[in-house]
Amino acid sequence: MIKVFKQKIKKILFSKTIAKILLRPLLKLHNQIYSLIGKYACSINDGIHPKREILEYEKWFLDNISEEHRVVDVGCNSGYMALKMSNKAQHVFGIDMSESLIKKAKQTTKNNVDFVCADVNNYDFSSFGAIDVLTMSNVLEHIENRVDFLKKILSSSSWGKERKILIRVPMIDRDWLSVYKKNIGIDYRLDPTHFTEYTLSDFQKEIKDANLELESYKIRFGEIYAICK
Repeated sequence: MIKVFKQKIKKILFSKTIAKILLRPLLKLHNQIYSLIGKYACSINDGIHPKREILEYEKWFLDNISEEHRVVDVGCNSGYMALKMSNKAQHVFGIDMSESLIKKAKQTTKNNVDFVCADVNNYDFSSFGAIDVLTMSNVLEHIENRVDFLKKILSSSSWGKERKILIRVPMIDRDWLSVYKKNIGIDYRLDPTHFTEYTLSDFQKEIKDANLELESYKIRFGEIYAICK
């Protein structure tokens, strides 16, 4: 009797009618839970997101710069990566449009690091002098007109011995659920300020349209790590 009752309940719960009622709210709830998990994980980990250690993205950036490089970290946030790179590079410039984040970045002073508060969409990058490497760690997806943005940065920068751009971006096809959300009109983005999240082919096309050469790339944890020249 109990077994029959459970089967009937299960049949009702997973019926097409109930699915139509609950699916969209559950998908929206999934977005909220994902955000909360990140915040709680940071809180438990003394304000540091555990993805830094798991993704090892800072190691990838550091592995692709050298001691003689002058680097511009575009969208530097509070200066975490800029300061990390300054331990290896000749000089690092960090630029971000947030006054509060740049103020926080400037609390740590080093002779080979400078921070600038400005809108990267309209900034004259030649003011940094000759540079070798531009880095963008989860920045490009926040830009609406990305191809024009890349072209402008390239043309307004004064390049030294190298002309290398290190780019890290999130992928929409990191799992089936994000693609499914997009297909049925539910917000699929990891961050509501993202203008896009990439497939590999979309990223390759944007790089080509920006007159850049995609020298190499790797995909790790649903992100593209690309070296462009």
